[in-house]
Amino acid sequence: MRLQQLLRQAGEFREIFNFAGRNMAHWFPGHMSRGLTQMKANLKDVDCLIERIMNELEHQGIKKVIFTNCVKDENIDKLVPMATEVIQSSNRFQRTETLGYCIMVIGVPNVGKSSVINAIRRQHLKKGKASRVGAMPGITRAVLSRIQVCDKPPIYLLDTPGILTPQVETIENGMKLALCGTILDHLVGEEILADYLLYTLNKFKQFGYVERYGLEVPSDDIESVLKRIAIKLGKTQKVKAITGVGNVNITVPNYSVAAYDFIRTFRKGVLGKVMLD
Repeated sequence: MRLQQLLRQAGEFREIFNFAGRNMAHWFPGHMSRGLTQMKANLKDVDCLIERIMNELEHQGIKKVIFTNCVKDENIDKLVPMATEVIQSSNRFQRTETLGYCIMVIGVPNVGKSSVINAIRRQHLKKGKASRVGAMPGITRAVLSRIQVCDKPPIYLLDTPGILTPQVETIENGMKLALCGTILDHLVGEEILADYLLYTLNKFKQFGYVERYGLEVPSDDIESVLKRIAIKLGKTQKVKAITGVGNVNITVPNYSVAAYDFIRTFRKGVLGKVMLD
């Protein structure tokens, strides 16, 4: 009933998002380019790669796919046996005489590469974090030294910086990647990203933000939504305005902080489950 009431009260939503001629030339940070070069240079010392791109792998006929959850260590114990099986059944070429195995972990930014390394290390060596993790892209900026994660057999993992294709196909694909946290927010612009998020939530009729931020009805106006969020968070500031009758102090919302909260609340899953594609 609540959803139906909201739909009746809501106005018309945008059917198309206006990207206003934005370009993505600066969305590929320099550390990604350097990371690609480092990864290529290290491949000669690597026995196996770990990725998390299931659809593409299945399209190539690769069936060795494991879903993991590093928070709960779900299926983490299956990674080393599978990697060992793959390595032992393949030709190691110049690494035939090398006793230990070296595995490179690769993927887009913020997908959990460092978390996988730490989880495997925790499972097999009972040791703590060896690789920095964080809820934003760019934490790992260079290919690190080998990190031992297992004794029997001796296995070392290489963490790598998150890498995107240098040319994202469309601006909308870039926005979707940014919403998932694979592109630094400030490269896109947090307020435009928040606006695209609002457009997306309304498009899929995910109105959790209405109750979350105390709105009366769903809105298609990002300025009014961010204003409400800033007020609810207590993120307002006094500024001096010059008028015809003298200077006056007015209270204005901090739109940047509001956009920041809106985006991160979505990424935590609080605003509902949304499949962007």
